[in-house]
Parts: sequence; structure tokens; C-alpha cells
Amino acid sequence: MIDRVFLEPVFIDAFDLDDAWFQSLCRILEKGHVYTITRGSYEGQRRLEFDFVVIRVRKPSHQIIPIIPEGMSIPAPTDMEYVQGYLSYLLTGAKTETEDYTYGERLVEPKVKVSQSLNGKEMVREMPLNVNQIEEVIKIYRDKGFGTNQAVMEIGMPSDIKLADPPCLRLIDTRVRYGKLHFILYFRSWDLWGGFPSNLGGLQLVKQYMADEIGVDDGEIIAVSKGLHLYEYSWELAKARTGKANVGI
Repeated sequence: MIDRVFLEPVFIDAFDLDDAWFQSLCRILEKGHVYTITRGSYEGQRRLEFDFVVIRVRKPSHQIIPIIPEGMSIPAPTDMEYVQGYLSYLLTGAKTETEDYTYGERLVEPKVKVSQSLNGKEMVREMPLNVNQIEEVIKIYRDKGFGTNQAVMEIGMPSDIKLADPPCLRLIDTRVRYGKLHFILYFRSWDLWGGFPSNLGGLQLVKQYMADEIGVDDGEIIAVSKGLHLYEYSWELAKARTGKANVGI
């Protein structure tokens, strides 16, 4: 484990999403902090995590899913079929009875849970907020032009702090500049091996849809996180993919 006094921010400038994933794997093996999870997913296990990372992807549509070179005996972290299914998850409010939320629900059909007492029993009901954030952002740019900083879509809610599994993606900020729609994302926590490729692949497809609806070109993705990590089960996979077998973790 590296002995540090200050946080060490990392900046990654990538061409496409495949490049962003590969560079992130390389850098986290070099710069990651190892710690044991005391609360959250895989409690009790170890994680390798950036202190803070900013990942710029210039042409995210060029290669959306990671490429695993032929002959490597490691599984692909995602595929286009899964990413297309994830797109549906992001664009609808559907959720199962066991889910507290989905990203799609928070984006297009958000609800607030309200507790009330009825005949001595505590009842919880969901109150719709009656807003589709994706369509509202499209409307803002269409009706008011591109000179605004208000076209932001929020996933997180204050009450999420009480959830056992609060949303990892908290914010999708947007900007239209130089004729293109750009996404600026914030993840409080983010699984680099499996979550990163599917999350960014699906969000890239959302961005392409919104750009078409607004009437502009597709732009960049800038993703920010203080919790981009590799779980211990994927450390050897990351070493194999990057050729960094001698990294001492």
C-alpha cells in the first residue's frame, strides 16, 4: 500500500470508451489505494480505488464496448446486446418490487416515498414528481438555445443516504457547445471492471438520442469519481488485460 499525505487526483484523456477503460485499468494498478470495505457492496473484502479521477472521452461513439484481444482467456466485461438492454433500463421508469429505484425511474418517472400513519400503522406510498428529465433537457435546448447551465439531470435524492444500496451515478450534467452535446457525469462509487463499460455504453446511447432530438452532433463524455474501483476478484483480470502481471497487489 502506498503511503500518502494528500489525495492524488488522476486525469485520463481517452479517444473512445474502449481506450478509456483500458487506460483506467492501467492507471488504477499504478495509482490505486487498497482498503477493506467497511460498509457497502462486498463488505469485508478489499478494493483498489483511485483517490479521485477525471476521465475525458473525446469520441465515445467510435468504440462503445471494450475490445478483448484475440487469444486472451479473459471474459469481456460487457457486449452490445447488454448495452442495448441497459439503454431500455435508462429510458423507462419500470422497476421490480424488490428495487428501491432504477436510474431510468429517476430520469424519466421519479417518485418520492412518503410515510404516513393510517389506523396506527406506518404506511409508505410513492408520490410521482411528474417530470421526465430527459425530455425537459431536450426542451430547454430547443426552446431557449444553448446559453444555459441549468440543463442538468439528477439521479440522487437526499433520502438515498438511508438506502442499503444508494445510487452510484448521482448526476448527469449536460452542455451544448461547439455544435455538440456533451455529458459530464458524477459517480460516487463505480466498479471499473464490470460497471464502467456498461454504464458509459448505455449513457452514450442516451446522449446520441438526445443529440438527435436537439438537432446537434454527438459530443464528449467527461466522467468524475472519487470512488472508481476494482474489487479484489478482478485484480488478476485487470493485470492480464493490461499486461501488468508484476504489479504488487
